[in-house]
Amino acid sequence: MPILKTRHWSHAIAGAADMSASRLQPLTGFGSNPGALNGWLYAPDDRTDMALVVVLHGCTQTAAGYNHGSGWSDLAEQHGFAVLFPEQQRTNNPNLCFNWFVAQDVARDSGEVLSIRQMIDAVVGRHAIDPRRIFVTGLSAGGAMAGAMLAVYPELFAGGGIIAGIPYGAAFSVSQAMERMRGAGHQGDLAYADKVRRASSHQGPWPTVSIWQGEADRTVKPANADAIIGQWRGVHGAAVTPDRTDIVDGHRHRVWLGSDGRQVVEEYRIAGMDHGLPLKTQGPGSCGTAGAFMLEAGISSTWRQAQTWGLLGAARSRTARPSATSRAKAAPAATTAAIKLPVIDLKTTIEGVLRSAGLMR
Repeated sequence: MPILKTRHWSHAIAGAADMSASRLQPLTGFGSNPGALNGWLYAPDDRTDMALVVVLHGCTQTAAGYNHGSGWSDLAEQHGFAVLFPEQQRTNNPNLCFNWFVAQDVARDSGEVLSIRQMIDAVVGRHAIDPRRIFVTGLSAGGAMAGAMLAVYPELFAGGGIIAGIPYGAAFSVSQAMERMRGAGHQGDLAYADKVRRASSHQGPWPTVSIWQGEADRTVKPANADAIIGQWRGVHGAAVTPDRTDIVDGHRHRVWLGSDGRQVVEEYRIAGMDHGLPLKTQGPGSCGTAGAFMLEAGISSTWRQAQTWGLLGAARSRTARPSATSRAKAAPAATTAAIKLPVIDLKTTIEGVLRSAGLMR
C-alpha cells in the first residue's frame, strides 16, 4: 500500500538500525511454509511464560527495518516478551506486500496465513511462551494481514492491532483492493462481521482489537477504519456508540466494551497524519525511530498497544483473554509527502498506481 521510495538515512541511524536488527534471529524449520515467507524472532532466553507479539510490516518494508522504526524488539528486551516478524519475499510480491487481497493467502490453513500460523506454533514449541498471551499487529498491508490472522485463527490470539488496514474479506481482486483502499464499495457492519464468523468454526471468545488510523491518510482512506470498527464491534456484539471517548496524547481515543465489561474494541484516530505508523520518539511512552512511513505523531502505537495488552509490567491488561473457565461460560503530527504522478495517459497512470501498491507486477 505505501508507494514512497525508501529514504537514505545517516550512518548514525543506520548503526542504530543494525543494533536493533541484530536482536532478530532467523526462524527456520517451522513447517511446510505454503506462503513462502521468511521469519525473524527475538525471544529472551531467561524468561518464562512470555507473551508473544507477531509483527507484520507494510509494503516496501523488511522485518529489520520495521523493527527498527517501530521499536518492538527494544520494548520486548526491556519488558521480557518475545516478538516474531514474518517477512514477505519479492518472489511473492514485488513490493513486499503481504497478499491480503488474494483468497488463498487469507483462508484458514492456506497460503500466507498458514505460514504465519506455523511460525507461531514453532515459537510456542521452542520457547517459554504463554499461549494465552499471543498478539498480532501490522501496518497497511501488514495491518490487513493482521486482521486476516485474527479472523481465521481467532482461537490463537488474545488481541490484535490493525494500523491503516482494511477489513477482513473486503477485497479478493486487484480492482476491489484499490476501490477499498479509496474507501469505496464497503459492505455493512453485519456483513463484515459475518465474514469473520464464517472464516473458522470458532464460536468465541473473540480477540480484542486496537485500530489506528491517520485522519489525513491518502493511501488507505479513514473509511476503512470505520469499517474495521464495525466488523469487530459486530463480532463482539458491542453497541454502536462507544462506551468511552477521550483524548490521549492529543488524539481521539474511543473504546467499546463487551457484555462482561471488558474492553473489546478501541480506536485511535491520529489528527493530521498521513499513511504510516504513529510514533512518539521522545519522553514518557516513547518508542521507535522516525523514517519512511514511521511518522512522529506524539503518540506511540507500539507502546500503547503493549500497554493495552498488559506487556509493560507484571499486571495483566483487562483485555487479556479470559481464563478457560470463563471461556466455557462464554459462547503534533508529521505527514508523508504527497505523491505526484506525471501527466501521462490514463492506462499508464492506473497501472503505475497498481504496481506501486503491490497489486500488479
